[in-house]
Amino acid sequence: MDPSAVVTPPYVAGPFALAPFRALMMAPRLVGDPSSARAFARPYGAVPERLERWRVRGQLSRDEAPAVYLHEYTAGGITVRGLVGVLDVSRRAATPEERAIFPHEGIHPAQADELADRMTQMALNPAPILLVHRGRPETREVLRQVRSEPPLREFTDRAAQQHRLWAVRDPERQALLAEQLAGTRALIADGHHRYSAYLRLQRRAPSTASGGGLAMLVDQDDTPLFLGAIHRLLVGSRYDDVRAAAEHVGLRFQDLSPVAAVDALAPDTLVVTDSSRWAALHVPVGPERLAIEVLHEDLVPALARGPHRIGHHHSAEDVLAHAGPETGTAVLVPAPAVDNVLRIVAADRLLPQKATSFQPKPSTGVLIRSLRDE
Repeated sequence: MDPSAVVTPPYVAGPFALAPFRALMMAPRLVGDPSSARAFARPYGAVPERLERWRVRGQLSRDEAPAVYLHEYTAGGITVRGLVGVLDVSRRAATPEERAIFPHEGIHPAQADELADRMTQMALNPAPILLVHRGRPETREVLRQVRSEPPLREFTDRAAQQHRLWAVRDPERQALLAEQLAGTRALIADGHHRYSAYLRLQRRAPSTASGGGLAMLVDQDDTPLFLGAIHRLLVGSRYDDVRAAAEHVGLRFQDLSPVAAVDALAPDTLVVTDSSRWAALHVPVGPERLAIEVLHEDLVPALARGPHRIGHHHSAEDVLAHAGPETGTAVLVPAPAVDNVLRIVAADRLLPQKATSFQPKPSTGVLIRSLRDE
């Protein structure tokens, strides 16, 4: 996609609110199974009927009483808990002080439109977007009380994720949580385009169920998501091109052995390699500027050749497997700190696309929202 088409998503105004909904829930044996994706495949208009057939066969259940759900999942030794409900996106922020939801990267409008159209045809929010915030101790205490009660569901899915789910239905407890969360300012960890699709749906039909979208709010101080890096492959750019560009913009480019280069990876150091030569690229950073920004804003524009495109890879092994003198140069990127990302969005700035990888994400199918139930 053309990076020039990236735009800043609109900002939602507070108060922050997660409304109860009637969840659709896949049978445990289907959650985390890649073949379950067929339920959400084209033609999208037939998805509600497919899910109804699953319900009749006992492969899907519908919670008849609305609830806000506490979802705890464990994957790869990391346990994450979050409140799941319908995020109110009906108000737009006129000033920075009014903002309740903070994107940290831009979106492609065409992709957001496509997702909005797909949700309309499916009449579903298939999975919650992920939001992170700094929670309050009193909210953690309420959720501790919820967890002391027997869970609504407890199972291990086909992807080996372990899940526990509680339904918060008591009106007094719902009201208490709503009061405590009203001042929340949350960062989008995953789902920028789905968030933007929610806003488009709300604009198209303001007085319907499209006034909100499914979201999970995770307390980063309680059960933090792991924040990893997404490495780059500069396709069509050679190792010497990167060296020359670095020298042109005043960055120190240091040839090293493979082991020494990887050991040098740090918040202020990128690693550059074409699989035969390796270097540490030292970049100026601070609390409000990350190495990935220097790469995209300073180095890439100074390249004499390419890149024809920039590949994104979640592991060093993957990007290194694609690097080569005739294919492209890999750039290993340090993982950003959550506090730095929060400072950047608070300063009214966005990061380059795919600058962060919040993990683990929950398997699809634990909680689904039907737009026909509201």
